[in-house]
Amino acid sequence: MGQIHRRDFIKVAGAGLGAVAVSSFFHDRIWAGVEPPPGSVFEDRFGVTPNDMRKVLAAALSKGGDFAELFFEYRLANAVTMEDDIIKESAEEVGLGVGIRVLNGMQTGFGYTSDLSLPKMKDAALAAAAIANSGGKFEARTLEAVKPGRQVYTMAEPVAQAPLSDKIALVKEAYLAALTADKRITKVSSGLTDELQYITIANSEGLLVSDARPQTRMRVRATAEEKGVRNTGSANAGGRVGMDFYRAEGTGPKDLGKKAVREAVALLSAVNALAGDQPVVLGKDESGVMIHEAVGHPLEADGNWKKTSIMWDKLGQMVASPLVTITDDATIPGYRGSLNVDDEGTPTGTALLIEKGRLVGYLHDRLSARIMKLPANGHGRREGFTNMPIPRMNNTILAKGEAAPEDILQSVKKGFYAQTYQGGQVQGTGKFTFSVNLGFLIEDGKLTRPVKNATLIGTNVQILKEVEMIGNDMAFFLGTCGKGGQWQPVTAGTPTLKIRQMTVGGRA
Repeated sequence: MGQIHRRDFIKVAGAGLGAVAVSSFFHDRIWAGVEPPPGSVFEDRFGVTPNDMRKVLAAALSKGGDFAELFFEYRLANAVTMEDDIIKESAEEVGLGVGIRVLNGMQTGFGYTSDLSLPKMKDAALAAAAIANSGGKFEARTLEAVKPGRQVYTMAEPVAQAPLSDKIALVKEAYLAALTADKRITKVSSGLTDELQYITIANSEGLLVSDARPQTRMRVRATAEEKGVRNTGSANAGGRVGMDFYRAEGTGPKDLGKKAVREAVALLSAVNALAGDQPVVLGKDESGVMIHEAVGHPLEADGNWKKTSIMWDKLGQMVASPLVTITDDATIPGYRGSLNVDDEGTPTGTALLIEKGRLVGYLHDRLSARIMKLPANGHGRREGFTNMPIPRMNNTILAKGEAAPEDILQSVKKGFYAQTYQGGQVQGTGKFTFSVNLGFLIEDGKLTRPVKNATLIGTNVQILKEVEMIGNDMAFFLGTCGKGGQWQPVTAGTPTLKIRQMTVGGRA
């Protein structure tokens, strides 16, 4: 997702000291059900004291940088997959290390190591410091530990701490629910991924903050076949939640299995899309992906200070219909993109991006905020300790409107309804293309025949101005977003909405 890269100004000094290490001692404690406080992990379990951190920060500043930061990470990740009536894969990964960043004006230096001994950390810090070549002008302040000002994760029964047998049971339940839901189902796959990430961030301004972050996701894919026609449907659910989430109505394994089957079976009778410009209604369930791609990426600040985003010169201007208000809120409890603090230690909040059609803000990390002389707003994110933070979305949301969803449909005599998606892409120019997995024809205000092989084509500014009605409902799309070689969990929400006219591509 997104084609924005930060390569033309970064001077990377990678220490090349490794990316993954396994600590069996700590791993055993996790599986024994002993969850250490996030702030104690790196000192109590790996022997890295605040005094050590300050020494590493001093090394990072020794060549003249004006800011240094340490990002410590311990991550336990698991995956279970079922296919062809067997548990096909059970994987486990443990990562440990620290990423060290130095800023010198607009320049960035970066090093990392999975060896948390003081000499190795200093080596990585000196590699990052190589962007500067003057004597050290800045000193690291005394570190003062602070706690995040909020808790937006469910830490009861983290999936990462559940016995493997319990995870296999959930995966099997989803698999069998899909396989037995309809005789036309010929193939099913189901899987559960989870992780528990501990981080500590220390910087030269004296910040010391820690966090423990759960994450889980269950996916089901079902393939239906009839009279030589074959189609696949999918469903998924998860977030920063615990095992109870999969015991609840609507998000349990059986619910997901049956949902995937409904989509696969509906596609068996689907017709090809009618190509051309026409009214389009975007359904609430997955259309958040369009807000994420077509609107969210162009509002990430690195593309704007570098002038590669179509939105770089539009701050304060009307870029959308007055009906449109878009925010990015990292504080929604349990959501996939939610964070207590970002990966630079900045407290998260709600960033207002478009207000009643007017562009009012961007998503900032520390560097973009420095360059644009604006406050950082909690959107510096990184995939792990081997990566530098860059501006990223969390939970991007188109605000509800006042129209009833049925009234939106009834306003369309002939058009297209998009329900689920296969994927999409957006260019820096704002031009986008989305592939719709399941859609419907709208005829005389009603959904009629299911549609396959449709694409939605346009530019973000054009489509934002074509928004004609916004529903009073809301649903959220769960995604994993790629940018600059890094992947991040995100959520995007939207009500049902009507685009006055949009290009629909289809097959003849």
